[in-house]
Amino acid sequence: MASIMTNTSAMTALQSLGSTNRQLSITQARISTGFRVADAENNAAYWSIATTMRSDNGALSTVKDALGLGAATLDVAYTGLNKAIDVTKEIKNKLVAARQPGIDRDKVQTEILELQNQLRSVADSSIFSGENWLSVDSGQPNYNASKTIVASFSRANGEVTIGTISVDITTTELIDSDDQSGILDSEDTTDNGNEDYSILSLDISTITDTNDDLQDLEQMISWVDEGIGKMTTAASNLGAVKQRTNMQKEFVSSLMDAISRGIGTLVDADMNEESTKLQALQVQQQLGVQALSIANQNSQQILSLFRG
Repeated sequence: MASIMTNTSAMTALQSLGSTNRQLSITQARISTGFRVADAENNAAYWSIATTMRSDNGALSTVKDALGLGAATLDVAYTGLNKAIDVTKEIKNKLVAARQPGIDRDKVQTEILELQNQLRSVADSSIFSGENWLSVDSGQPNYNASKTIVASFSRANGEVTIGTISVDITTTELIDSDDQSGILDSEDTTDNGNEDYSILSLDISTITDTNDDLQDLEQMISWVDEGIGKMTTAASNLGAVKQRTNMQKEFVSSLMDAISRGIGTLVDADMNEESTKLQALQVQQQLGVQALSIANQNSQQILSLFRG
């Protein structure tokens, strides 16, 4: 039925053109933003997951920075321990040389004193970001022998978990100014002289060539050698923790990349697909406009029926 009141063809063409324009608008938005799911209205579930994972990736970035800070602190302590070992070896060499009868032990003690001062300097200056794991004061109210490095961030079943790497610095302390329990300042008593000495305080200037004094000197050599062994063990432990920290840092970096790829799979637009769809929709739009134009001409054709 031909009607001038209701143009069914034009209405159909208009609906088709409107649908094409809406799809074209969506495609253009995806191309301009790069996202298939840019807002919750596009896909609420995917948008929610992506938003949460982006937040977690930000937390992982902070964890990565914390691991870098922890690795630097470990490296400083490790470097300080290695230097302390070298200096203590020199003290041991001086003591062994002083075992020789007739040697001027006053002069040897002068050299040992400088090495002891160097040990204090090494321990006191091994600081990074305000943390010193070699020279401590266990009497301070905020002292904690267990140092932690933030190592991981995870979310499971809505629960957030923070993982840490712990370091017990009681095994690395060279100097404890509160109770002298460090490797270098812990004291022992000579068997014959009944003198209390530590590696930092031993003094051979009064040692003579008597059997008792020489036995005490040999005991001092044993103390120093034992201290070197403890520092070597401490350096090995720190080295193992440092290796683990570096491995964890690499893992966190890889994990962040994997999460980013996962987010991209959920919400990123496929530009090859969208560009193809854009071209098709543009053609459909042009055809829709053409169809609407033809449908609007139907009313004009009715006039020809009334012309004489």
